Amino acid sequence: MKRDYIAITETLRNEITLGSFKTNQKLPTENELMQRFQSTRYSVRKALIELQNEHLIYKVQGSGMYIQDWNKKWQANPKSKIIGLICTHIADYIFPKIISQIDAVIEPAGYSLLLANTHNYPDKERFNLIKMLDSQVAGLIVEPSESAKPCPNSDIYRRIAKSKIPLLFINAKYAEFDFPAITNSDRASEKELITYLLKQGHKNILGIFQIDDCQGVERMQGFIAAYQSSNINLTNSNLIMYNSHDSFSVISQKIDVYLKSKQVPTAIACYNDELAVLVIDKLKNKNIKIPQDISVVGFDNFDSATYLSPSLTTMNYQRTLVGKEAGKGILTLIKGKKFSSIVHQPQLQIRDSVCTPKNNKSKRH
Repeated sequence: MKRDYIAITETLRNEITLGSFKTNQKLPTENELMQRFQSTRYSVRKALIELQNEHLIYKVQGSGMYIQDWNKKWQANPKSKIIGLICTHIADYIFPKIISQIDAVIEPAGYSLLLANTHNYPDKERFNLIKMLDSQVAGLIVEPSESAKPCPNSDIYRRIAKSKIPLLFINAKYAEFDFPAITNSDRASEKELITYLLKQGHKNILGIFQIDDCQGVERMQGFIAAYQSSNINLTNSNLIMYNSHDSFSVISQKIDVYLKSKQVPTAIACYNDELAVLVIDKLKNKNIKIPQDISVVGFDNFDSATYLSPSLTTMNYQRTLVGKEAGKGILTLIKGKKFSSIVHQPQLQIRDSVCTPKNNKSKRH
């Protein structure tokens, strides 16, 4: 069990850095902290000394403890040879290739990567931003967490902008900031993918989209736009929306509702290939043939998409190129030069997971 003062220190540190207190706001008194934490005066005082040493609080004689402007030391540091990279995930799916390509670009220039993983939690993003800024990195590459929601870390990003610390977003961006970004045309690409399904004769398509990230929201809007442009009644389709922290069992139960309905979907459009793999496995376990019974499409062109049985129709996300561009982009910003945002146009990869639905076989060319 942690000693009392350590627990008090960690709790107050988190509250301060997460914005529970404003700069120059007075902390509760020692007596109030003793009561709150059910601890001794010795433990409270030792915790306050630790926070003073970390420059998170300061003392006004005869008045008490106040919140320090603790992030004022964050400044651009062109002498640093470390670049911070904050991703929603590091070890799986498309991210290892992005990371390796960034490293391949910055390493010859004398830079190394400081990696951090958020699992798409904004509070973890905040923690890692603070950690890297405290380390005075030369620049930051950030994949935003829960980017479809208002940014809870806007105070830190405003400080970054004010201090002119180089920062580049990848895959998504927070709408309230104008940092350069490398993204995909998610809406237009999903529209192209769904239009392909519609042309194959699919009208009853089930779309499954993650809606706490901009990518998922944009792809869902592309799904809807495809129906509208094709002049096909959107009520023939159905949508499942989920959050990134939902387990697949939650999504699976929602899919079951449509599989048991009178109008079973003839195609399922998944937010990404990772989800498509799980959906395909689920359908196979129910003895549903792909694509004969239900066609399935993904997004990203993950490495295993070609080797699935059947191979997966998807949109090709150019992660190798994105990694190289991100590496070059952050080096450009560190040099004080302008780097303009890039929007990629993923290309449709037609494979074996799609065919004309049974009731439209005669229309297939």
